[in-house]
Order: sequence, then C-alpha cells, then structure tokens
Amino acid sequence: MTIFALDTNIVSYLLKDDETVFNHYFEEIAKGNDFIIPPITYYEIKRGLFACNAVAKIAAFNRMCQEFGIGEMNIAIWDEAARLFATNRKTGLVMDDADLFIAVFCLVGGYTLVTNNIRHFERVKGLTLVNWK
Repeated sequence: MTIFALDTNIVSYLLKDDETVFNHYFEEIAKGNDFIIPPITYYEIKRGLFACNAVAKIAAFNRMCQEFGIGEMNIAIWDEAARLFATNRKTGLVMDDADLFIAVFCLVGGYTLVTNNIRHFERVKGLTLVNWK
C-alpha cells in the first residue's frame, strides 16, 4: 500500500473539484492506497481559506482532514529538515521552508508526495514524487 501525502496545490485542486486530480484520487482509492495531509499543507490551506472567509471550503477541508488525517511533525523531522537545509545551503540549493518541511515529512514517513510543483522537490534525494495534474 502507498500512502500519498498531498501538497498544498493538490488539496486546492481537490477543493476546487478539479476533474483530473479527482480521477487520480479515485484510482488510488480503488487500489487500496491511503492519504495524509502534511501539517504544513494543513497550515497553508487553512490560512488561505481563513483569509478569504471561505466558510464552505473550510468545512469541506475539515471533512477531508478527518478522512485522511493530519500528520505530525516530530523531532526526527525537525532534525532532518535542519540537516537538509544545511546541506542544501552549502551547495546553493536552498528551498523554501514550507517545501523543505513537506519534503522531509514525506521522507521520514515514507510517503509519496503528490504535487504539481515537481521542480520544487525533485532535487530532494530519496523523495518519491507524482504529479496528478
């Protein structure tokens, strides 16, 4: 079984009823795969929905989070994120903190990251990526 962690853009597509993304989602459900919301994705989605006062989408997102579950950041993830940041900084490949945390959350948890921003994550060694868009 694969557990897919959903990047912020993929959750946004689901909340907008994007047909392409929904088709991929239903295909993976049919295969018995599972889903999780990284905590940074949760934060990014909630801040955007609160800023727009999108009451109906907040309710839809809350239902999605109950169904999928929200991951937790533990000390292993924070430490690995700090190590990866330091390594990337030495090579000049600094990532945005949100992307770094999402990537390391997936690495440490063994999750496959679903994103429409492959370019943001492809240089993270060992990270499994798919694009549903």
